[in-house]
Amino acid sequence: MAKRYEYWNKEMELKNRKELDEIQTKRLRAIVKYCYEKVPFYNKRFKEIGLHPDDIKTKEDIVKIPITKKQDLRDNYPFGMFAVPLTEIVRIHASSGTTGKPTVVGYTKNDIETWTELMARTIMAPNVTKEDIVQNAYGYGLFTGGLGFHYGAERIGATVIPISGGNTERQILIMQDFKSTVLTCTPSYSLFIAEYMKNQDIDIESLSLRVGIFGAEPWSDSLRKKIEDALHIDAIDIYGLSELCGPGVSVECPEKAGLHIWEDHFIPEIINPETSEQLGEDEQGALVFTTLTKEGIPLLRYLTNDISILNYEKCNCGRWHARMKKVIGRADDMLIVRGINVFPSEVEYQLMKIPGVSENYQIIVDRDILDILTIRVEVTPEYFSDKISDMEALKDKIEKHLKANLQIHANVEFAAPGSIERSIGKAKRVIDLRKDKI
Repeated sequence: MAKRYEYWNKEMELKNRKELDEIQTKRLRAIVKYCYEKVPFYNKRFKEIGLHPDDIKTKEDIVKIPITKKQDLRDNYPFGMFAVPLTEIVRIHASSGTTGKPTVVGYTKNDIETWTELMARTIMAPNVTKEDIVQNAYGYGLFTGGLGFHYGAERIGATVIPISGGNTERQILIMQDFKSTVLTCTPSYSLFIAEYMKNQDIDIESLSLRVGIFGAEPWSDSLRKKIEDALHIDAIDIYGLSELCGPGVSVECPEKAGLHIWEDHFIPEIINPETSEQLGEDEQGALVFTTLTKEGIPLLRYLTNDISILNYEKCNCGRWHARMKKVIGRADDMLIVRGINVFPSEVEYQLMKIPGVSENYQIIVDRDILDILTIRVEVTPEYFSDKISDMEALKDKIEKHLKANLQIHANVEFAAPGSIERSIGKAKRVIDLRKDKI
């Protein structure tokens, strides 16, 4: 049976590569001039290096522009990066600020309209339509996820249930009674829902879910399979960050061959995070985005630190919009253990390939004389055994698998079922104890 592809803005979503490049070049020149004239931070930075907006003549000239980093937003906290006065800002969102001051973003009326348009495309790309009932379990508030999905789903005409996160028992009751067909939340929370249903002997067939759109944290294809098997749905990856707009930067189509970036609104790049050198297609590095249509807080070459790869080939769905590979982690979250680079998402990918290992795990890094890597895992009920020899054999199997695929030894510890903390938001997978021993 042939795959079905839905489009919200078919004309723009099916622009060819030449047309997209022309749109980007025109909008890049305009946004650079706008930033130079409206944002003191960019005006000062351009003058410091002797750059003028007229020097940006083609899309390739983007490399002349300095990288913008999250610290720049924090240094100009709260409103110093805004291009318009607060009287023109109709909404403010902010990141959680868990590693310092929150990054603050402001939206004009046009920004909200643009964001809604992008979310309409994003929600429809995995074949969600006005016939669907969307249970939105992303948090509402300063976090962009809840309102982003809400406005986008309403725009395409879908029925929206603004339930927000938490209260899992009520989530399931609503799913059953309201016949929700689409679930939006973090991937870790979707698994928590599935686990809760299993523990309460709730039949998965009592749900009408068919699609889940999950984001806000990196997750592997191995975890995707776990989610799809547990909830009997099609699990779709979405990408975004509050500094750019929130969700709505990119999304998978039914091909699941990378996330389409809406290139009429963003120019993506991949750079070497250590040297800032621009890398080519199919090279792995840190994602950088330039916003092309933002009025409230436009950003030039914003370094996300998310590690990915770009692909510009035409997708089977008909879109030429560049595709980014699933984010494998963040450059600043990468663990260096005994000189080996370890991405938490790669650990997850390998763990999920091992029968008997549940989706609940923790990565603990400690230090004695050398770094010590420990993986705490919960074992699925069918693999749990009272025989010490059986559990030792499983432990040995997991350790050998990780060593063969990560090129580093990890001590595996079994945790009691349900003992590893579950999350209704972003899951906390990594505990690095080394910083306390420096």
